[in-house]
Amino acid sequence: MTAALSGPAFSVHDIPFSTHGSWFGISPVLAEKTYAEDLHLVSHQNGMHAVLRLVPLDAATGERTETRVEATPGLLSWTGTAGRVDLAYESPDTVRLRGTGLGFGISAAAPALTPFSGTYFYRDPVDDAHTFTSYETGRRYRITVLSGTVAEVSGSQALGAGDRGLTVAAGADGSWEVAVEELDSARRPYRTSVAFGEVMEAARRSFAEFVDAVAPWRSADTPAAELAAYVVWSATVRPAGLVTRPAVLMSKHWMDKVWSWDHCFNALALAPGTPGLAWDQFSLPFDHQDETGALPDSVTHSEVLYNFVKPPIHGWAFGHLRRLLTTPLGQAELTEAYDRLTRWTDFWLAARRAPGAALPHYQHGNDSGWDNATTFDPGRLAVTGDLTATLILQLDELARLAGELGLADDARRRTETADALQTALLDELWDGERFLSRPAHGGALSPSSSLLDLMPIVLGDRLPAKVRDRLAEQIEAHLTAFGLATEHPGSPHYEPDGYWRGPIWAPATVLVEDGLRRAGHDRLADEISARFRALCEISGFAENFDALTGEGLRDRAYTWTASSYLLLARDHQQRRAEAAADTAVDAAADAPVDTAVV
Repeated sequence: MTAALSGPAFSVHDIPFSTHGSWFGISPVLAEKTYAEDLHLVSHQNGMHAVLRLVPLDAATGERTETRVEATPGLLSWTGTAGRVDLAYESPDTVRLRGTGLGFGISAAAPALTPFSGTYFYRDPVDDAHTFTSYETGRRYRITVLSGTVAEVSGSQALGAGDRGLTVAAGADGSWEVAVEELDSARRPYRTSVAFGEVMEAARRSFAEFVDAVAPWRSADTPAAELAAYVVWSATVRPAGLVTRPAVLMSKHWMDKVWSWDHCFNALALAPGTPGLAWDQFSLPFDHQDETGALPDSVTHSEVLYNFVKPPIHGWAFGHLRRLLTTPLGQAELTEAYDRLTRWTDFWLAARRAPGAALPHYQHGNDSGWDNATTFDPGRLAVTGDLTATLILQLDELARLAGELGLADDARRRTETADALQTALLDELWDGERFLSRPAHGGALSPSSSLLDLMPIVLGDRLPAKVRDRLAEQIEAHLTAFGLATEHPGSPHYEPDGYWRGPIWAPATVLVEDGLRRAGHDRLADEISARFRALCEISGFAENFDALTGEGLRDRAYTWTASSYLLLARDHQQRRAEAAADTAVDAAADAPVDTAVV
C-alpha cells in the first residue's frame, strides 16, 4: 500500500474534520458561503448549526493567538509559535483535545439566548462538567476537564445576550486535556482510561481500514483515492432521527442531506469493499417511499421532503450494485428490491403520464436533478428524453429480476412496456439529429444546448446505431479540457457558476461514461473518465466545477463527487489490469517454442 500512516492531509476550509458515524464536524464553514475566522463544532442534527467556537489562546495573556491548522483523517492540530492543540475523535459523539503551551477557549457560537433560540450554559453539580444546551440542535455539549485547570468561566446560567463559555489552561505539568461530548438529555459522568495517543491511533486505524476496504486498488496513478475515501467516510452518520440506517450525507457542510439519486453513486462506490453499508445507501430513500410509490426528494435528521422527486436511475444503479457486491443479495432482499422498484416505476407510469400520453413528464427541473438546466426554459413541466431513458433501464432491470423470482408474466409485461416506451421516445422526441423536449401540457418540440438532452445515451446498445453514434458526437462537443460541460460552452445561456447551466457534475459524468461504453464508444468514455479523474486530483471533490477553468464550486466536500472518482478510478485500474493480463497472454502465445530434442 502507498498510504501514509497518518492518511492524506487536507484543508478544513474545504473538507470538515469528522469521523465515520458522527453527526458533527469541526469546520470554519458555518453555512453556505459563510466562513468563520475560528473553527467551530458544527452539528447536523436538526439542520446545520454551529454550536461551539473553538479558539487557541496565548497562555500568558489569555487572548486569541494565531495558529496554523493542519488535518489528517485521525488528527486535527492548531500549531503556534508557543505550542499546539490536538483534537481527535474518541467515538462518533466524543472528541478529545490536548494542549501544551497554549490555552483554549470553548464558547457558545450563538451570541444570545432567547426563549426559542441560542445556547444555555451551566456547570452541572452532578459531575462538575460544563454543559451547553442548544435550542437549534436539541442536544447538549458536555465539557469534562481531564487535566489542567479551568482558567475562566463566563455566562454560566446567564440569559439574554453575552459570552458563554470557559477557557482551559495548563496544569503543573504544562499541559491540559478535555473531552467534548454531544449527547441527548443525560449521560453518566465521562470517564476514560484511554490515553490521547491511543485515541489518535484508533481514529487513524479506523480510516485506514475503511480506505483499504473501498480502495485496495489505489496506487500512485490514483493520487486522490485516499482523500475521496475520507470525504465519504467522514460524511457518514449513524442512524438517528429520520435517518433509518447508517447514511452517507452529501456533505458535512450545508448540503447535509441524502437526496434520492445522489445516494446511488455512494452505494456503487462502497459496494465491493463495504457491501452492508452500500446496501444501506441504496435502501435508505426507499424506507420513506410513500403510498403512491414515490421516493422523497431528500432525507435528513429531522425532515423528509416530498415536494419534488428525483430521476428513476435506481434500476440502472441496482443492476450495477448487484454486479459489484461481494456478498450476493439474498432472496428476501431481492424480493424487497423488486417490490420497491416496482412501486417506484409505477409511480412514473401512473402519476407522471398525462391521460393518453405515452411518455412521462417532470413537474420541475428539480425532479430531474438538473434543477435549472436550459431544457426547462420553455416550460418547467416537460417531457424529456432522459426521463424515459432511465425509466426504460429500470423496466429492463425489473424484467430481469422478475424472471429470477419466477414472475414470468411480470417479466414479459415489463419488457413490453420498456419496448413501447423506447418506440415512443424515438417517435416523439428524436428528430433524426437530436432529442428534443416538449411541454407536458402539449406544444412544440424544442431543442436546447443542455447535456441533459443527450442523456438518452444511458440506453447504450439498446439505441439504434445511428442514434447512439450521433449522441456520441454531440456529447464530445460538450467535452472541455476538464470534463463534460452541462451547458455547451458556446451557448448564450452558458454560465461558469450556473449550477446545471455549464459546470461539470459527477453524476452526469458517470452516467454518460457508462452509457457510452455500452454503446460501443470506449475511446470517448476513456477520455471523459480521464479528464474527470484529473479534475478531482487537481480541484478536489466539489459539488461541481467550472467547465473552462476546473475551479471547484459550491460545496467543496461532496460525497457523490468523491464516490464518482472512486468508481471511475477503480474501473480504470481494472481495465488496465485486464489489458496487461491480455498482453501477457498474447506475449506468451507468440513466444518461440524450443523444439530442440535433448
